[in-house]
Amino acid sequence: MFDHVADRKKLEILAENMKLRNFEAVVAKNKQEALSFLQESIPSGAEVMTASSTTLKEIGFVDYLSSSESKLISLQNKINQENDESKRQDLRRKSVTADYFVSSVNAVTEDGVLVAVDATGSRTGAMPFAAKKLILVVGAQKITKDLDEAMRRIREYVFPLENERAMKAYGAGSMFGKWVILEREAMPGRIKVILVEEALGF
Repeated sequence: MFDHVADRKKLEILAENMKLRNFEAVVAKNKQEALSFLQESIPSGAEVMTASSTTLKEIGFVDYLSSSESKLISLQNKINQENDESKRQDLRRKSVTADYFVSSVNAVTEDGVLVAVDATGSRTGAMPFAAKKLILVVGAQKITKDLDEAMRRIREYVFPLENERAMKAYGAGSMFGKWVILEREAMPGRIKVILVEEALGF
């Protein structure tokens, strides 16, 4: 139920609904086109934060940020390179105010409401206001009928998968910590959503 991949027509309707909420929205036919859209959306020399995102790994953006090809400043790489734990935490807090915060969400309703949850808030803290620009890459399997179904998708489908990933990556399970619901954006051009005609992330 929660992994059905929507077709392009449904994604295009969703994109139009998002525009009514003051979100920019485009539809990419695959992960390669999504990566191209993302690269074109961020100017050379900009500071970029990604936090942890399976979707961004799957489209190749995480590898791109660490490559010699990238002309972007990766705040996540700076955090990873810091050995002092207190300084690392300070960098994490500052990173939510990045020029460009790039991530995904866990669910999106048919009428364009975006829903995300984090254990710590390292991702959700940037989304409502802190990040100057927010770009979200969203797989076509994340669309739900309404907000109630979005919450069910996250609790019943996303969480077990994310908990398993966290156990492998960190040796500890995940939890429901900080939720954010993006219903409308006040600042024109601040939020851009790249909808992809493939299943990406959880």
